[in-house]
Amino acid sequence: MNTEINADSRAEMERVFNAQRANRISLKASTAAQRGARLQKLRDAIVAHADEIDEALFVDLRKPRMGAQHFEITSVLNEIDTALQGLGDWMQDTEVTPSPHFTGNRTYVMYEPRGVVLLLGPWNFPFSLVFSPLVPIVAAGNACIVKPNEMQPRTSAVTAKIIREVFDEAEVAVFEGGVPLAEALLDLPFDHVFFTGSPTVGKRVMAAASRHLATVTLELGGKCPAIIDHGVDLAKTVAMVIAARFRNAGQLCLAVDHVWVPEALRDSFIQVAKAVIDQMFYVDGKLVVERLARIVDDRNFERVNGYVSEAVARGAKVVIGGEVDAQDRTIHPAVLVDVPLDARIMHEEIFGPILPVLTYRSLDEVTNHIDATGKPLALYAFSPDQRFIDQVLLHSSSGGVTVNGVMMHYAEPRLPFGGVNGSGIGRYKGIHGFRELSNGRSIFVQKSL
Repeated sequence: MNTEINADSRAEMERVFNAQRANRISLKASTAAQRGARLQKLRDAIVAHADEIDEALFVDLRKPRMGAQHFEITSVLNEIDTALQGLGDWMQDTEVTPSPHFTGNRTYVMYEPRGVVLLLGPWNFPFSLVFSPLVPIVAAGNACIVKPNEMQPRTSAVTAKIIREVFDEAEVAVFEGGVPLAEALLDLPFDHVFFTGSPTVGKRVMAAASRHLATVTLELGGKCPAIIDHGVDLAKTVAMVIAARFRNAGQLCLAVDHVWVPEALRDSFIQVAKAVIDQMFYVDGKLVVERLARIVDDRNFERVNGYVSEAVARGAKVVIGGEVDAQDRTIHPAVLVDVPLDARIMHEEIFGPILPVLTYRSLDEVTNHIDATGKPLALYAFSPDQRFIDQVLLHSSSGGVTVNGVMMHYAEPRLPFGGVNGSGIGRYKGIHGFRELSNGRSIFVQKSL
């Protein structure tokens, strides 16, 4: 155990954890109306604190101020609304037709909560990626201890404030702190752990959960590629790719990590990309820093710059942007070409505002590279030709796919969201999140003797 957590703090965590364990049966027995009332109270609190949330996100990450329309707010409200609408149906038992030799018996699946859940939030979307998972956790009837990410202190504080206003600690509690706190929490025998973050930390979380045979949901990442075919509307396609690369300064697990274009389209792609980047982030040739989030900390600033420097030293060229301001941790949106496939930037998740543009002659070159570098969280394919799309889908694997768009498989609440292998374990959103945070309990009712 880590000695940075003092005895009093550890005792407090254990007290709250034990209170939640004692409350499990009561929560399990709660009705859809009771769970819905908790979610409605959470919704009301988020709306009431919208300006405070928006300001915290600007201070912590320099995310553009958008008030109540901020994506991190609206995405959570949408999750709550979906749950409020569907919860009554989700909680119903699923009847199963018995096998012929069991005719006359009743067979069904009953959904019960997993129990006490540990929710560990990330730093890149520090509000929405705490509360979006919390919705199915509560909807499924679980208790939960939440640890917001310490790298975004203002957002962590407002997150903790909302949770304490809305929930009794025996239902949902919150503890603020850093890595020692997370390690101390992982020592407790939770029934389930929900983690969003890097694959490296995800492995440590999974190893810790295994000590108690806890189930896990891991939302990780990976190098999400975009593949562009001949015949697309280049202006629309490039605009979508650029938006999906540079949103939140590329610090987004669903961001386009790199893009593949036919050799003949590379120069046109770069020309259009420059115009789109200029329009999105610059005025009269000067970067408007309020439009571009800063890099989260010095370590990540140096990491991203290191990827670029190593690639350039090996022959890559920066054809757009790339200027840096170390004091402000700002990296101008950059586009690279001629990047060696064995450069670090092609094997590590970039998580910064850098877009490598790669060319191909045969689609096999692209799918072979994707297969060799791990299954990404998302894949984006652009083509007017269904045969091209079919080949991409057949010869690749990823957590999800958006065709002729970006991130829309995440935006659709009726689709399950999650990764595969290195990009994640488990699915959530809508009914899929409810079932992820539930135990599907098989029930066989023997007919009367």
